Amino acid sequence: MSLETEALLDRRRLRRSMSFWRAAAVLAGVVAVAVLGFLAAGGPGGPLLEKRQIARVSLEGMITENRDQLTLLRKLARNRNVAAVILYVNSPGGTTTGGEALFEAIRDVAERKPIVAQFGTIATSAAYIAGLATDHIIARGNTITGSVGVIFQWAEVSDLLGKLGVKMNEVKSGPLKAVPSPFQPLGPEGRETTEKMVAESMSWFRGLVADRRKIETATIPGLEQGRIFSGREALQHKLIDGIGGEPEVVRYLIEQKGVARNLKVVDWKPKKGDSLGVLGLLGQGAARLLGFDGAVMDWLADDPRLAALRNGGLVSVWQPSEK
Repeated sequence: MSLETEALLDRRRLRRSMSFWRAAAVLAGVVAVAVLGFLAAGGPGGPLLEKRQIARVSLEGMITENRDQLTLLRKLARNRNVAAVILYVNSPGGTTTGGEALFEAIRDVAERKPIVAQFGTIATSAAYIAGLATDHIIARGNTITGSVGVIFQWAEVSDLLGKLGVKMNEVKSGPLKAVPSPFQPLGPEGRETTEKMVAESMSWFRGLVADRRKIETATIPGLEQGRIFSGREALQHKLIDGIGGEPEVVRYLIEQKGVARNLKVVDWKPKKGDSLGVLGLLGQGAARLLGFDGAVMDWLADDPRLAALRNGGLVSVWQPSEK
């Protein structure tokens, strides 16, 4: 074999070797980036790129069974770099199932690390249920809280339909199917069934208060009738544990839960989904036709009276009288 042939073969072998190592280097880089991204996003063992911290989660507006929010709480529970959690609550409440789901998710966090509620302007009904799930509750002296109770509301438009000359016809499998209905008055049997359902949910809510706060609910004036309390009144009746704001919450975590000093408080937020559903789509279309901006639609999304229409079902929400 000539020298030229051997040199040509050597160059080919060298090219193949270099191509292999280039491909291996690129593959290793891709794997490294993927692993770092996975860990930074909260993979097993906690985010590698984050520092030890106190997580702050805000619970504001109407409460529903928000899957993104529940997912966030699950991540917090398993994140090793989160030493404790502050649950900032500023909400009039929401659906009873939303409060139930939050209660369970918050208790899961509490089994793994300290979690304290900080009540803002208002924390009533289902929002108070969320607070009950934490280890400790701090509220402002003028926070509106309490409103322990359940409500089931629906509009009844049968008289209006009669005046318009509209008659609703239906065939149903039983007398209690689709009761209560907006298209006919509620009869005695339907009212009794609905009242029993509300009473059963209220019994569950009352039991949470008695168990988590270690109190006899019947001994607190107005509690079982759904009254609200200021923060100072709530403290007097042991519905909360202290008066203050975030500094008092952090002090409790340091002094009572052994959380390290000087940890940074970091906001954790879920992905924002569309909570309006069909009503939102119709409303957004009408808003665009009328020239309304996004701020108006945000207001519509957060309005508690519209939330009852969006969600349906049992609601635990404080609604001040408009009279």
